[in-house]
Amino acid sequence: MTQKIVLITGCSSGIGLALAVRIARDEKKRFMVYATMRNLAKKEALVEAAGCTLGRTLEIKQLDVCDENSIKACVKSLPRVDILISNAGMGMVGPIECRTIDEMKTVMDTNFFGLVRLMKEVLPDMKKRKSGHIVVISSVMGIQGILFNDIYAASKFAVEGFCESLAVQALRFNLNISLIEPGPVITEFERKAYEESLKIDLSKADKMTADMFHNIYLKNYKQIFESLGQTPEEVAEHTFKMITMKNPPFRHQTNSLYTPITTMKYADPNGDLPIGTFYKMVFEHDKVFTASLNFLKILRWRSRKSVTLGK
Repeated sequence: MTQKIVLITGCSSGIGLALAVRIARDEKKRFMVYATMRNLAKKEALVEAAGCTLGRTLEIKQLDVCDENSIKACVKSLPRVDILISNAGMGMVGPIECRTIDEMKTVMDTNFFGLVRLMKEVLPDMKKRKSGHIVVISSVMGIQGILFNDIYAASKFAVEGFCESLAVQALRFNLNISLIEPGPVITEFERKAYEESLKIDLSKADKMTADMFHNIYLKNYKQIFESLGQTPEEVAEHTFKMITMKNPPFRHQTNSLYTPITTMKYADPNGDLPIGTFYKMVFEHDKVFTASLNFLKILRWRSRKSVTLGK
């Protein structure tokens, strides 16, 4: 059986690293994984985690999603790309008054245009062969905006709209596009985002906004991740099941505890329900919100090993 060639971006840590290792360790050895990262100096963690798969079912290559030449060079060095997993990304939190336009552009360039660059490079050959699967690590924030995640959510909304539009065309060429939508994931990515948010200069924000960010958002940040957060390995397992399915769905949320939150968006065409609910949770029923997080933490512990993707 011919191995499928899997190209994954953003593999130096977190979800990307877990994905590369999980797929390379497939017991049936159905995949040859090319795990890429922008800076190869950061490959040590992946090398250690890969173990005996390195040089067998996993190879590490350089790829910067913000550099077209880097993408072209990497893709041309491969026999083909059967499965593209677009994972590389960056976060941003905080009041928009305290962030520069250049910082915002960098997030959009990485999270959205990085995906577009990858698609432009791999789609033509997939169309020609009428075979391929494109998996995009999106976010529930591509469906529902979250307080003080304005720019990050905007980048993921762009990803979702782009893929939804392209999916119609892809069907004509027998190609699959799948969006993986995790909620909070406990990774180095999130730790860095939190640490950087503590250093934000709030002097450009009004007192009420600064207080909201510091005393509400940051105050609840860790508890939200402890209550709802998944591990990278859980997300990787969901993604692995997606790429081994005969008819993979277009969208899949990895965290069933988060689903009721995103469901509110579809329940009200006016969009008032989720916004109003979030407002009341944050500003009017904060004690209930805290109690709910503690309850969800218990549910999370009980359902930690569950992966529901159908058959």
